[in-house]
Amino acid sequence: MPKEKFKYRGKTPEELKKMSREKVAELLPARQRRTIKRGLREEHEKLMKKIKENDGEDLIKTHQRDLIILPEIFGKKIKVHNGNEWKTIEIKPEMIGHYLGEFALTRPEKVKHSGPGIGATRGTKFLSVK
Repeated sequence: MPKEKFKYRGKTPEELKKMSREKVAELLPARQRRTIKRGLREEHEKLMKKIKENDGEDLIKTHQRDLIILPEIFGKKIKVHNGNEWKTIEIKPEMIGHYLGEFALTRPEKVKHSGPGIGATRGTKFLSVK
């Protein structure tokens, strides 16, 4: 059984790329739809233009974590800053409607604590320290 091709609200990535921004906005959730209806901010428009023009030899770096992923930039790679380092993100059709920041997490890996320390609680006061 072959894997079914990705569709977003019944539209294939090729169909989404051919649609205007306003038509794509009608398929997105309310917050993203409203943002596109009001018009993207100037810095977002500049970044979208840069991403579209980039041929892929050097990756574009950005701090714009609140840019909505639209079909215009499918297949591109960019670097998004997470507050500590640059995370490389390849934009896939499955990411449509999400924000860039969702794919460059700001929190470090999960903290793994060892056993309880001295004075942690009254119950652990009598445990031997490793």
